[in-house]
Amino acid sequence: MIADIAERLRENIQKVIVGKPDIIDLALIAVLCEGHLLLEDVPGTGKTTLAKTIAASLGFSFRRVQFTPDLLPSDLTGIYYFNQKEQEFEYRPGPLMAQILLADEINRATPRTQSALLEAMQERQVTVDIATHNLPRPFLVMATQNPIELEGTFPLPEAQLDRFLMKVTLGYPDEASENAMLLRFERTDPLDTLESVVGPQDILQMQESIRTVRVEESVRQYIVNVCRTTRLHDDIMLGASPRATLALYRTCQARAALNGRDFIIPDDVKQMAPHVLTHRLVVNPQTRLRGRVPEDVVKEVVDTVAVPVDVA
Repeated sequence: MIADIAERLRENIQKVIVGKPDIIDLALIAVLCEGHLLLEDVPGTGKTTLAKTIAASLGFSFRRVQFTPDLLPSDLTGIYYFNQKEQEFEYRPGPLMAQILLADEINRATPRTQSALLEAMQERQVTVDIATHNLPRPFLVMATQNPIELEGTFPLPEAQLDRFLMKVTLGYPDEASENAMLLRFERTDPLDTLESVVGPQDILQMQESIRTVRVEESVRQYIVNVCRTTRLHDDIMLGASPRATLALYRTCQARAALNGRDFIIPDDVKQMAPHVLTHRLVVNPQTRLRGRVPEDVVKEVVDTVAVPVDVA
């Protein structure tokens, strides 16, 4: 069921997004895990369009917030205002009360505003004054940031980065895909007429179903070994957290389901580890001076940790 629905979603999303099947699959994995996605790339590569296309395909409520230095936490969570007609205070929801929130250029907001997302991302709720409000389900944050322009930005702290299920880089399209994009957008924007192919209830059922994907003991231990090795690596100052281990486990289950399998194989772990672990690692200053980045360490860990055999 999951593989069939995923194929319909792929076809629908590819009406707008050209030449990025792997990125589309990663975004669908984030949806199935109800995990938050950090899209990091230069302007103009389709980060915002991807988020809007996924929301339209899923029939989710969607809100976009352009993060700026003057954005306040209440601009996200909402406020209580005094209704003179009713003579009482009423809650006016903020953009967080949507199923998909696009936090555009998240690193331009101050740490105070960025921290307003933490409760929503982890507990799926917001607290305004003394009242707590549950967010709609499913709920996920898709955040974008530009890694090149650093002036006027506030780097995301490790605690916030750890709450993103994955970090994905879209990259430039190849020549054929860029040419196809021009033809597709020549007369109209296909996003304007894009219709949903599934609904929120279908996604909730799929999120429950992926938890039944079978994980052999040897593969489960392989996931643990990969994450624990990052904590012991000489080049790493801060390794993968237990939340990262759980994230890798869940994303592997989702990837297996998208590919029509009811069990995880070691290749799922190898494919998901760079997207799940890289943004959570902090390398030592000496390692950084040598030009080594977390991507290099994750690749080394995946290549060196013993892979289980005879998994089926």
